[in-house]
Amino acid sequence: MRCGFCLPACPTFRETGIEAESPRGRIALMKAVADGIMAPDAAFETQMNHCLGCRACEPACPADVKYGQLLEQARDAVETHTTSHRWWVKIARKAAFDGLFPHQNRMRLLGGALQLYQRAGLRKLARGTGLMKLFPPHLREMEAILPEASRRGVVEQIGAFHPAQGERIAAVGLFRGCIMDVLFTETNKHTVELLNEAGFDVVIPETQNCCGALHAHSGEQAGAKALAKRNIAAFKAAGVEWIVSNAGGCGALLVEYDHLLHDDPQWREDAAWFAKRTIDVSQLLVEHGRLQSAAQAALAAGAGLAGVGAAKAGAKAGDANDGGHGSGSAEPSADKGGGAQAAGHEHVRGVSAAPAKLAAASGVCAGSCSGVGFASAEGVRITYQDSCHLRNVMRSSEAPRKLMRSVANAEFVELAEADRCCGSAGIYNLTQPQMASQILDHKMEHVQRTEAHYLLTSNPGCLLQMKSGIEKHGMSGRMQAMHLVDFLHERMSGAGRSE
Repeated sequence: MRCGFCLPACPTFRETGIEAESPRGRIALMKAVADGIMAPDAAFETQMNHCLGCRACEPACPADVKYGQLLEQARDAVETHTTSHRWWVKIARKAAFDGLFPHQNRMRLLGGALQLYQRAGLRKLARGTGLMKLFPPHLREMEAILPEASRRGVVEQIGAFHPAQGERIAAVGLFRGCIMDVLFTETNKHTVELLNEAGFDVVIPETQNCCGALHAHSGEQAGAKALAKRNIAAFKAAGVEWIVSNAGGCGALLVEYDHLLHDDPQWREDAAWFAKRTIDVSQLLVEHGRLQSAAQAALAAGAGLAGVGAAKAGAKAGDANDGGHGSGSAEPSADKGGGAQAAGHEHVRGVSAAPAKLAAASGVCAGSCSGVGFASAEGVRITYQDSCHLRNVMRSSEAPRKLMRSVANAEFVELAEADRCCGSAGIYNLTQPQMASQILDHKMEHVQRTEAHYLLTSNPGCLLQMKSGIEKHGMSGRMQAMHLVDFLHERMSGAGRSE
């Protein structure tokens, strides 16, 4: 398929305008190598590595070409035949992919080392003595925004089983991740509490390990398959009905375990079972969770502005619409990459014209108040940066927005080009800092225009990138980047909670 619909969806092509920097161009290079027309030389390797792997080209493709799977196969072939890696690169890759990520206990040791660095004055010493200046700028920027690390993951802190509050809907298994569990342990804990309040028993299988996404994206297919098998076995043994992910990058590989292991007759059936049951936490809450009547009303109405300040916020939205921003929802399409983002700073309509729904959103339940709802103590403006893999692979862009619109006293503003990659892309911002920085700079131009108090996202890599962008562009005093789960947890009101 050579139609070129993928070109405008591709971040690297948009930055360079070079055909080889597009999905169509990279597929042509792959085919040329496969046909023996060209050698898989250093230039080919560079071009494969220059791709973010965001997979925005896939929703844009009318032929449904699985570009991400082609890219992973190409990178695996590159790593098998490459001669460009220096000796220290090979050692570092082996240490990370074989010696660190597959082992949860070693990841916790890494978390403990980071925790010591952050809390024992070593961070302050490194900055004060100028030691950090020895590192490249992009690494210094990343160090500056790292969250508080932990040597104890979610299971070590709160245990492996957590019963539902109230009537039980189902038992779900939480995928806790590797980096997620040492740098975002609180987010994992908050995920458990949200799910409990929404009616789910939560099991956290202790024998699970890294999802294998970093392996698959870096040409380490054998390692990714080994990790997938261990995860499948762990969650099968747990007897859960869904496998819940709170990290878009992890979830995107988890839902493709069936493809990853399609040529393994021993694991093919179990991999299909696992992939079919993997779901993002936001989608599970919206489609299957037990929500308070206030939240249900907001979801049913598609409410964008709800709660105590809805009338005022609705007036602002009306003024904005009169000023030429348009009306109705600015939510981008999940199917074709979202052309609606061009509307930019467009407000989503509230429920101020519906008194019954406004009363419900304010916490006055007309019926049962069981389940979980969300309310902000103060009026806030929020915006959202899509996780590329959550949007383009898991195809879930509606659910996070529905949850944000159900928060009482919060105004949701659609971010222009929210479907465009932020430049994080796993470890892309570390391996390709120049291109990642260019993409981030353009992203932050749109972010600034939202004038939001909170910039939310659903993936740890995106969250760190957004934190970096806020610091880099001098916005830290007026905007905060948060994981969607953490934002909702802070504003959670459940049947068993007193607010």
